[in-house]
Amino acid sequence: MQLWRTKPVERILAEEAGGPYRLRRTLGPLDLTALGIGAIIGAGIFVLTGVAASGYAGPGVILSFAISGLASGLAALVYAELASMVPVAGSAYTYAYASLGELVAWLVGWNIILEYVVASGAVAIGWSSYLQDLLASAGVFLPPALAKGPGAGGLVNLPAVLIVAFLTLLIITGTQHSAVANKVVVAVKVGVILLFLVVGANHVDPAHWRPFLPYGMSGVVHGAAIVFFAYIGFDAVATAAEEVRNPKRDLAIGIIGSLAVSTLLYVAVAAVVTGLVPYTALNTASPVAAALLSAGIRWASALVAVGALAGLTSVLLVTMYGQSRVFFAMARDGLLPPVFYWVHPRYRTPMLDSLVIGSLVALIAGFLPIGTAAELANIGTLSAFVAVSVGVLVLRYRRPELHRPFRAPLMPWTAVLAAGFSAYLMFNLPSLTWWRFVVWMALGLAIYFAYGYRHSALNPAPRPDIPLRRLELVRPVFKKFRRPAGS
Repeated sequence: MQLWRTKPVERILAEEAGGPYRLRRTLGPLDLTALGIGAIIGAGIFVLTGVAASGYAGPGVILSFAISGLASGLAALVYAELASMVPVAGSAYTYAYASLGELVAWLVGWNIILEYVVASGAVAIGWSSYLQDLLASAGVFLPPALAKGPGAGGLVNLPAVLIVAFLTLLIITGTQHSAVANKVVVAVKVGVILLFLVVGANHVDPAHWRPFLPYGMSGVVHGAAIVFFAYIGFDAVATAAEEVRNPKRDLAIGIIGSLAVSTLLYVAVAAVVTGLVPYTALNTASPVAAALLSAGIRWASALVAVGALAGLTSVLLVTMYGQSRVFFAMARDGLLPPVFYWVHPRYRTPMLDSLVIGSLVALIAGFLPIGTAAELANIGTLSAFVAVSVGVLVLRYRRPELHRPFRAPLMPWTAVLAAGFSAYLMFNLPSLTWWRFVVWMALGLAIYFAYGYRHSALNPAPRPDIPLRRLELVRPVFKKFRRPAGS
């Protein structure tokens, strides 16, 4: 029964309020909306539009984005209810712990690791591609061995590794610094997208939209499963709950507002891109810039490349930030070693979490192809959406007395449809992705039973700790930390 024990909402809130280490509350509604837009808009428009159009849906990728937006909208309403009710770091992991039990919570958290780390790697690969396009327009070319990973004929994707390292340092130095940087790049990104829509619409050839469904509706659905990766961002807003000044009000605003804006822009950009060039010419990691180049709009292509770099930078920043907060929540519950919830004494951020995540993302970005990374991220996200949708139903039934500042409308149908859409998209992913997912889940279960099961904070016996002195011998930076009382 220990595997299915839940963590009461009251205890979750009490631990956040009175724990030895708390994150600093600095974020408002504008910060959260920018955080969501920063995470959502990026890979979907600037990277995956071409992959989904050329290989799956053709011009019907417009419908693919609409379908994925609908599924994400239902999940966003569920997230908004839970985030306003349990405004604590951890997002889907924390919600599953409160509703479905420890084992499910661990698996959700483990899949969020897959979601964010692999998604960050995919975005970093796209960032590198756009940087190389921009440099090429100025006559500068990187050595092939340092411009691509081994799967693409090179040795390492060095630009992708370097941007990950820079953003890791930015995340460590403080949440407010990250939020300000994110708002700047989001403003640049949205401005560039609007410019692309205005300029590109004047060069659209409707003939490129025929046939509209070259792969049939099954291709549209497969395309929706691929571009669903583009909607990952809104749940990153929930990971910031513990750093929001007024979480019971502002989290719902940030989640729903950022998703609505992003969906409209996605559909509009997909329509213009597929109208500029034949969908068969979009099989590239930088389809927007490539479409403008094909249409002869060279100056706009360079500007879009700059906007894409800004956009992908914000996506990468938010996804890496969100993952570090999930690590923080899992360690506070004892399912990961306690070093992952110690915070830097000056910046009040979980430094070790950020360093580990940055290293993993750099490895993925430097050595994996983008298609593999995107598919793995999708299945991790969709599984988390299913768990959260079921979890909100469980809490509505078991704990109807809990205060819910935001209540998802049309329940239980909203949660049922959110879970159904997410599960359906999961089963439309390639079989090889499922095999990789099964291996990842097996690894997660092995780690849980080897460590988390015995060290859980819900265990009646005190959980053993790792001596701080031993860690100091490995990494002197830990001398700045002190062991939290009661850990």
